[in-house]
Amino acid sequence: MIFAASAGIFLLFSSHAAYAAANKDPSWPCIQRKVPELSVGQVWNGPEIPESAKNWDKDPAVDALTSEVAARRNPLDAAQKKIVEFAGGLPKDQVNDKMFMLFQGVFDTLNREREQVISGISRYADKQRAMAEDLRKQASMVDAMRAKPDADPEELDRLNERLTWETRIYEERVQSLTYVCEVPTIIEQRLYGLSKTIQQSIVKP
Repeated sequence: MIFAASAGIFLLFSSHAAYAAANKDPSWPCIQRKVPELSVGQVWNGPEIPESAKNWDKDPAVDALTSEVAARRNPLDAAQKKIVEFAGGLPKDQVNDKMFMLFQGVFDTLNREREQVISGISRYADKQRAMAEDLRKQASMVDAMRAKPDADPEELDRLNERLTWETRIYEERVQSLTYVCEVPTIIEQRLYGLSKTIQQSIVKP
């Protein structure tokens, strides 16, 4: 039991260390490559976005729609439908300006959300590393005590039980981290899907 617990800690920690090495960032525990922030060019291949689009939050309708379609609780297809309906209800000479602003709003909102998630993942990983180090120390202490012929069996059982419990917590956190690591990619996919719909709504000259 003791050997299995300490071996498990080593394997779990080593796998995340390998991901970090592959990403060249010691704070990054995910198998997915770390891209701290996105660029417009990664999700948009339509007309150049004008500087005026940065004022998207000054337009109440665009601001409200941005919040609605960017929210991940809303299904992507429903959000895309909202964009099409919004564009369809605009005077033709306003469509492009509004779509540029909407894209900029969606990009700014989701890129910021993604950055916050990435920062949170790094903090979470720091705690995991501290937990892993503590568990390794506990495992070494239990192994050393177990090797002593005069070790107190009750104390050994107590320490081993604590180690097993805390290892289980650590493993559950590793499992949670696996799911959280998917979130930046999910946000990217949503941003790309919304951007594509906005681009398709642009009125061509």
